[in-house]
Amino acid sequence: MPTLQDIVGAIESFAHPGLQESWDNTGWQLTPTSPATTECTGVLVCLDVTPERVNEAVARGCNLIVSHHPLIFKGLRSITGTTPSERTVIKAIASGVAVYSSHTALDSASLGISHELGKRLGLTDMQILSPGYEPGTGLGIIGRPAYPLASNELIDRVKAVYGSPMVRRTTGPDDGRISRIALCSGAGGEFIRLARDLGAGAYITSDVRYHDFLDLGRDILIIDTGHFESEKCSTSIFSRIITEKFPTFAVRMSESEQNPVTYV
Repeated sequence: MPTLQDIVGAIESFAHPGLQESWDNTGWQLTPTSPATTECTGVLVCLDVTPERVNEAVARGCNLIVSHHPLIFKGLRSITGTTPSERTVIKAIASGVAVYSSHTALDSASLGISHELGKRLGLTDMQILSPGYEPGTGLGIIGRPAYPLASNELIDRVKAVYGSPMVRRTTGPDDGRISRIALCSGAGGEFIRLARDLGAGAYITSDVRYHDFLDLGRDILIIDTGHFESEKCSTSIFSRIITEKFPTFAVRMSESEQNPVTYV
């Protein structure tokens, strides 16, 4: 039986915390006194840690949750149960469930979320969009489809790969085909200009501001998938990392997690 630290060590070998952005909180969120000697009974992987995810972990025999978004992000001044994060912390501690999060470290890893999305979209010749300080790491990717795509064809492919029931996109005619595509998981609006300047005909991300659509939409097709959809594949990456290291170990992908945003 691997220990809690064994599981986390496998994740950190893939995406070590030093890759995270300066404002982030990748790493242990809650841990017992001795993670190196505490056996891991099972891992639940998810995007967000909530009281419901803790309940699911307990019900499925897992004493470790691995999430993409940090449970503790801005810090807690008190733990009184008045906020969702505080209630989650209280429930996890009471239930004996440890929590580890890999946020922008997983985003920036060489085979991280953006690379995974690019691969699922069928992109080749992928390169890092905004390189990090370590070779092969950074945020976003830019690559080429197997053949040039019409904008509607690309949008249909994005919706299928991301599991997005609908997307936001720039308004404009569907003229020409797109032979170079950039994307960034999560909220990557800051890289729209960079994608354009590198010759991308389309840029895929989430949480794009109105004025980015207004100011840059004439130059590049912007596709906003929704934040949840752009990062949900993180659970598949976590599962693969752990299973490759511990082939017979129980990794559970959350079955109850849902997008907090509903499309109507």
